[in-house]
Amino acid sequence: MSNIDKMVGRFLSWKLPKDFHPDGGVVFIPTKDRGYDSPHWPCGTNLMTAEQARKMFERVTADEPSEGLQPHQQRVVTEKADLDERLGRLLAFFQTQTFEALPETERSRLRNQARFMDGYSAVLKERIVAFGEQA
Repeated sequence: MSNIDKMVGRFLSWKLPKDFHPDGGVVFIPTKDRGYDSPHWPCGTNLMTAEQARKMFERVTADEPSEGLQPHQQRVVTEKADLDERLGRLLAFFQTQTFEALPETERSRLRNQARFMDGYSAVLKERIVAFGEQA
């Protein structure tokens, strides 16, 4: 399980603090017997979906590309972002009943695909880091 997967899980199960204040005119008024100590108090899942949380954590943990990247370097940055998004969708698919219904041989191939995608992403990250060292 990746660090982002762990962060998403923790966020989605995080009980919002008593004094949270939603934005955009949204109001939360607890009903009788549904206060902070009840199991009905809002948690991270009330704010966004798991995929939205994943994108948020990918964005806030991403290394910022160096200013003034060459066009070929920016393409590598874009390629990594696209790859990571596809990998995230594949990993989310692993949690579905559709995935579980597949034959084990196909599930194995998909897990291998995810491993290769993760390795490919790691190499792209190394290249991006090296762009900053070349400046």
